Amino acid sequence: MYITQAYKGLHDWWRYIIGVIIAILGVFAFSLPHVVAIIIGTFKGDIDQSQMNDTSYVMGLFEPNLNLVFILLPFAGGLLFLLLAVKYLHKQSLKHLTTTRKKIDWKRFWFIFFLWGIVSSSFVLIDYVLTPEDYVFNFKLGPFLILCVIAIALIPLQTSFEEYLFRGYLMQGIGIIAKNKWVPLVITSLVFGVLHIANPEVEKLGYVIMVYYIGTGLVLGIMTLMDEGMELALGFHAANNLFTALLVTADWTAFQTHSIFKDMSDPQTMGVMEIFVPVFVVFPILLFILSKKYKWTNWKDKLFGTVTEPPNENYKIIEDIGSDTRI
Repeated sequence: MYITQAYKGLHDWWRYIIGVIIAILGVFAFSLPHVVAIIIGTFKGDIDQSQMNDTSYVMGLFEPNLNLVFILLPFAGGLLFLLLAVKYLHKQSLKHLTTTRKKIDWKRFWFIFFLWGIVSSSFVLIDYVLTPEDYVFNFKLGPFLILCVIAIALIPLQTSFEEYLFRGYLMQGIGIIAKNKWVPLVITSLVFGVLHIANPEVEKLGYVIMVYYIGTGLVLGIMTLMDEGMELALGFHAANNLFTALLVTADWTAFQTHSIFKDMSDPQTMGVMEIFVPVFVVFPILLFILSKKYKWTNWKDKLFGTVTEPPNENYKIIEDIGSDTRI
């Protein structure tokens, strides 16, 4: 059971509150370069303070590649501080936070990474073929190559922070407190979605887009619980953000990059079906494919069952402290 992996470390409820605070401190600490750049720009007169409440204006303050670095750095800080909290506050290994398997299964990660990368990219390319008037060819070799370096280096850190925080740390922590699996699944999915409410997409598309964010969190949570590990969730999220950042951008999205295409369509014309179809059609098909490939069974217990502390886990903690297996 994935959630019971938390019992292989120190799992007092208050440790999870402190751990979340530590992760937030990491986010703020690595946000300082962005804050300093904004202050310098304000003193130089390059930034209009009266527009700082406009998300689109803030997202476009700097050259796209530099702006992407500023956006992604806080997530790298959050990931670093979170993993430090797991190691020193909980005395839990990265492996036990990630999976129930003997070692992290990178084949799972890469399978879904390329599968979802191909599928999501295909949707964009099909839309480009059907409505070419909605796109501008935005490719510039130099800036694109720099984008590739930044995206490949930092986007996996961003997505890994979100996954380790929600599908890992909080899924396990809330699970052992609630003593069941559906409560952490629902809570982490809702909070994951709500934290995207500041994204410029919400401002342009309305709160209906929250169905996509919460639905994505729910699907990633189901992957984690059914597969007894985070490898699939990590791979899916990394592919979703990385391929999107490289392939298409728009003036109203969180990532405004030197991508290959730029979407010039009016986001207000996006229909409800374009938001609902991925959540209620595409994602269930994806879960079906994964369930067949990895032979998932016992859905009811894995998603709605109880969480029980395994016997003698306290002795296991003492025995493992200082062991190389905890690195």
